[in-house]
Amino acid sequence: MSIITNRHDVLFLFDVVNGNPNGDPDAGNLPRIDPTTNKGLVSDVCLKRKIRNFVIEFPSNTENIGNSEESNRFNILVKQGNIINNELDTAIKQSTERLPKDKNKDKDKAEAAMKWLCREFYDIRTFGGVLSTGEDVLKGSAYGQVRGPVQFTFGQSVHAITPLEISVTRCAVTKPEDEKKERTMGNKHIVPYALYVGKVFISPAFAEKTGFTEEDLNVFFEALSHMFDQDQSAARPEMNVRGIFDFEHVGTQADKNAEQNKREARLGCCHAYKLFDGVKIDLSEDAKKKGKTYPESFGDYVIKSEWSDTTLPKGVKLHLRHEGKTIPANDRK
Repeated sequence: MSIITNRHDVLFLFDVVNGNPNGDPDAGNLPRIDPTTNKGLVSDVCLKRKIRNFVIEFPSNTENIGNSEESNRFNILVKQGNIINNELDTAIKQSTERLPKDKNKDKDKAEAAMKWLCREFYDIRTFGGVLSTGEDVLKGSAYGQVRGPVQFTFGQSVHAITPLEISVTRCAVTKPEDEKKERTMGNKHIVPYALYVGKVFISPAFAEKTGFTEEDLNVFFEALSHMFDQDQSAARPEMNVRGIFDFEHVGTQADKNAEQNKREARLGCCHAYKLFDGVKIDLSEDAKKKGKTYPESFGDYVIKSEWSDTTLPKGVKLHLRHEGKTIPANDRK
């Protein structure tokens, strides 16, 4: 598979029903919230965790993975129970064993280790990471920090949220001395309903440095589409991806000037905020008539895209990945 060459700017929508999409450990695990607007927040780290979990549970088809040492793998570095420095030590050993004798400097070893880690671990190749945590050649090296091509923003709710604290009881006790108690008390925090908006930026410039391929991109969008489908828990019983608007920059030159077209596709043909502003999120007419200020379900919203094959900025195509449709790039002169 080839390294991606086109920039992607992605707007995605997801909602939560009676759940805690991202608890804040500094606030007793209350749902994260912006104190100035009372809008809910979901951190980029939380969203990347969902992608990692999906790739762990549903790895890419092994038939698409080459057998050569240079082929990309789909292991995950940042996962429960993993000791990162052990993996870094393995990377140093595996990569330096194959170095030519005339490339035995620390810089050469650090570069080889970084490239090995990018090939081996999907999350490093995708999101980047800090690799300079051990006492080895990566510490203090320019190769000790990798910036990945895929970067998330925080997700933010469209409207203000009102988190609820729900008391719960348990009929079993934890300690022998509590045996005579009929039940113990606990609590959980939920958001009754909220629709969140997140953004993703995918850069071919950084993809070249980590080896992020078209196959990796396909895996990412599959994970983004299904990241909540296999992640249900007592805290998050119902979360759904409601829309993925993937703006792909393809260039305006077509076959007239291949080099200029490649540059445009790599750089981008329109500012991301202008593309995102064309996706309108508003309360439905029925919700407005009822005077709702706190939407109760996805049905209280209307999502409209202003973009068509005649209104899209030139050089940009829109993949409606939640619908399996693509609006082709505007080819008007």
